[in-house]
Amino acid sequence: MVENEITKNKRQWVRKWIDDRNETGGSALLLKQLRFEDPAEYKLAMRMSPQNFDELLSMISSSIQRHDTFMRDALPAKSKLEITLTFLASGMNYRFLSHFYRVSKPAISQLIPEVCWAIYTALKTHIKIPEREEEWKIIEDGFNTKWNFPSCYGAIDGKHIIIKAPPNSESEFYNYKKTNSTVLLALIDHDYCFSYIDVGANGNASDGGVFKNSSLYRRLEDGLLPTNGVIVGDAAFPRKNYLLKPYPGTQLSTAEKVFNYRLSRARRISENAFGILVSRFRVFEKAIPTHVDTVDAIVCAACALHNWLRKRSSSYITSTCVDREDNDGQIIEGTWRSEINPLPSISEQQRGNHSMTAKEKRDLYRNFFMTAGSVPWQLDRIH
Repeated sequence: MVENEITKNKRQWVRKWIDDRNETGGSALLLKQLRFEDPAEYKLAMRMSPQNFDELLSMISSSIQRHDTFMRDALPAKSKLEITLTFLASGMNYRFLSHFYRVSKPAISQLIPEVCWAIYTALKTHIKIPEREEEWKIIEDGFNTKWNFPSCYGAIDGKHIIIKAPPNSESEFYNYKKTNSTVLLALIDHDYCFSYIDVGANGNASDGGVFKNSSLYRRLEDGLLPTNGVIVGDAAFPRKNYLLKPYPGTQLSTAEKVFNYRLSRARRISENAFGILVSRFRVFEKAIPTHVDTVDAIVCAACALHNWLRKRSSSYITSTCVDREDNDGQIIEGTWRSEINPLPSISEQQRGNHSMTAKEKRDLYRNFFMTAGSVPWQLDRIH
């Protein structure tokens, strides 16, 4: 009699089509079939191999698994992770996710931020600024070998993550592109990985202010980089003795044009990192219609997964995915450029006063690229 009463109460709380989840839901049928019969398609769906999925699940299972209650059984941690990865990979709306996995829409809206934060907590050690000299050396060697840019320790960039404006937010998130957004500021290493991320600045914030209000700015000002080291950025960032940006204007000397070309080559690292991020996690292709706090969780989780999969999977970033050069320095664009629309960049910063050391540092690189540091094809590329 007790069992009958429990079953009766559960039926009052759970719709029949949801109650059939364990027999006919996407996790029980399609994903299970793909996992064993077609691992390549499974990888496209989850953005990772079955082995990577199992490893990630083992890391976060204890933090996302809930206990069964009198009224209903708890959703398995495996299903919660599958739902979240499907959302990140496709940007599928909550209603379609609900139908595919046979999980209520309110439950999905609660579990996605929970799982995203769990993923970030488990993997955030993969997003780290180097602490040891040998770690910095690896990055410097990478920029010098791939892009002929010595003493470079990263490419900095900022992108607008398009969101649906929260109720009563007015122009708080309204940006220069006439959309609503939050900002992802990142420092990217030689291997397309995020060394640092700053997430959540409002889209209408001063673009120069996003950088200056970040913890990265304070650390750079305090001498974060090795002696004489630099990072590269575009016109959105201030010129510093540790941050090289292009020469402005169109009336440039040949040496200044060569410097801008060489800088743009090194900056392709950041362009490609963001491009791969969006091509792998299509949730960023359109406005994310969730609470702003959930957007932050999504961005953090996606960046952490990006770095983790870059280290774990040889096929996450292939040679054709990213920009590369032929023997004449001609750029062959990565496949991500034809697959997605890139995230909007933060806008150009107003020109201001810069220290003489910052000017001298840029001029030093300009002169080096015209002499001992020149590459055979650079003059062809600026005409």
